[in-house]
Order: sequence, then C-alpha cells, then structure tokens
Amino acid sequence: MDLTQQVEQALDSIRPYLIADGGDVAIEEITADNVVKLKLLGNCGSCKMSFMTMKAGIEQAIMKAVPQITSVVAINLAEPV
Repeated sequence: MDLTQQVEQALDSIRPYLIADGGDVAIEEITADNVVKLKLLGNCGSCKMSFMTMKAGIEQAIMKAVPQITSVVAINLAEPV
C-alpha cells in the first residue's frame, strides 16, 4: 500500500464525522518530505472550528496511522483569529 492509500485510509476513519457536519477533506499532494497537503471541503473550509478539527482530529488520525508523515497542512485553512 502506498503512502497516499495509507493517508486515505486514515481519513476514511474520520470522514463520517466531517460529512455529518457538512464537510469533507481531499488530499492535494504528499510532498517528497512526507508533508500531507489537504483541501478542506464544504463546511470544513469555512467553519471557525476547522483549525481545531484539523489539528486535533485530522492531523492526529493521519500521523497515528502513517508514522512516516512529518506534517499535515490544509492549503485553504483560515488561521484562527
């Protein structure tokens, strides 16, 4: 299983929670230094809590399931004010 498939599998474990809130997430790319770049979709792109969802939920799920990932970033995440 390649890295993208492993990350997709990790995302599938939390995707039902994102979809329940009207959002989702898609992998944009995985860089050569194992940084996952995600795009937040639907409500996840505009929700004020998306930063927390990203850090506490999505990032932890990916890094726990795929230890070789060094970082997870959302390319369209609004930073907390």
